[in-house]
Amino acid sequence: MRYLPKSPTERAEMLAAIGAAAIDDLFRVIPEPFRIAADLKLPRQHAEGEIIAHFRAAADKNAQGYASFLGAGTYRHYRPVVIDSLVQRGEFLTSYTPYQAEITQGTLQAIFEFQTMIAELTGMDVANASMYDGSTGAAEAVMMAVRITGRDKAVVAKTLHPEYREVLATYTQHQGIPVALAGYDAETGRVDLATLDAAITEETACVLVQSPNFFGVIEDIPAIAAIAHKKGALLVVSIAEAVSLGIVEPPKEADIVSMEAQSFGVAPSYGGPFCGVIATREQYVRQMPGRLAGQTVDRDGQRGFVLTLSTREQHIRREKATSNICTNQALVALMATIFLTVYGKEGIRDLAEQNLAKAAYAASVLGKAKGGKVLFAGSPRFHEFVLQTTESVAQLNARLLGKKIIGGLDLARWYPELGNASLWCATELNTKDQMDAATGVIG
Repeated sequence: MRYLPKSPTERAEMLAAIGAAAIDDLFRVIPEPFRIAADLKLPRQHAEGEIIAHFRAAADKNAQGYASFLGAGTYRHYRPVVIDSLVQRGEFLTSYTPYQAEITQGTLQAIFEFQTMIAELTGMDVANASMYDGSTGAAEAVMMAVRITGRDKAVVAKTLHPEYREVLATYTQHQGIPVALAGYDAETGRVDLATLDAAITEETACVLVQSPNFFGVIEDIPAIAAIAHKKGALLVVSIAEAVSLGIVEPPKEADIVSMEAQSFGVAPSYGGPFCGVIATREQYVRQMPGRLAGQTVDRDGQRGFVLTLSTREQHIRREKATSNICTNQALVALMATIFLTVYGKEGIRDLAEQNLAKAAYAASVLGKAKGGKVLFAGSPRFHEFVLQTTESVAQLNARLLGKKIIGGLDLARWYPELGNASLWCATELNTKDQMDAATGVIG
């Protein structure tokens, strides 16, 4: 009865009401050769305690007890336990999206606080109620720029997350939006400004870059903005690592900022669900996809929250809709809101400084190991760096795994020109002992 809410008597009454003698009668429209007559070969049923024991045993086979240096758009940070305690409250867990917005005041207030903090972090005037993730946010930002400018082309930095570029290609292939790639400087790992300048034409709606970029290098946003704006294009800055904003100057020269907020209290969870963001200047707000929660007062002067702007086709005429985003990530955005509230301004900066210091140490020791070299070493970076080795990345990672160390991401799939190169990440969860152990294996 715990998992079958209808009793045998209730099921019999339902069958009688529709004129069927048995449940099998409902499937007689399926030809007999395609009907399953025997029981499925499934394991026997397990008690709840057995199921929990099974999953705990499975969890022990995962990364528990391993040092991980993987990043590349999904980052391991400490999650305060208060996050799960609050997001699992029924008031938040069940009203994940405000269809009857003004009734769900708690959800709207949480969204409003989220928008406010994101706007402060990114240096933009306004942020939306969240997107699916950073990759779809970047693609939506490009289409937003097309609507604003009336132009129909985009220039994208090769240093943008390769999977973000794949998502963008999926979005634009039937939208009539050609995408040109701008290469990177082999010495600095930054966007090659001369190549970027040459790629922008009078038909370019926007330039899309990531900072810190996929190599972990911080781009020269003011210089990129000057090049884009000189030719009438908008600048879209994608941020895959939100914690970087604790210490890296926000891209205030941008016109649109797209960000992945996973680092703010959202577990890696095999890649999702995550929490994307779009923030922009006030004059572009009506072209922003998704929802926007606003603050107001009721007839009695009491503070209240409303959906100020909701521009998808459910709420507005189809031809005026700015996207088909069918919901926001309100519950995941709530995790980010709680995380930011717990840490506060000083805490976020301290967290960013820890990440910066950990990566600086990791890069220094790994780069000095025999057969190791840190690429783009002279460029400013946050907590990721590219390590080039004489040994193949596959062989190196196999040896590291034998010592319970998960090494860097092999870059050969996207950047074969870098040779045996891997992307390493160090956060506050990585210890000095782990970095020294990895160095010993490499050497």
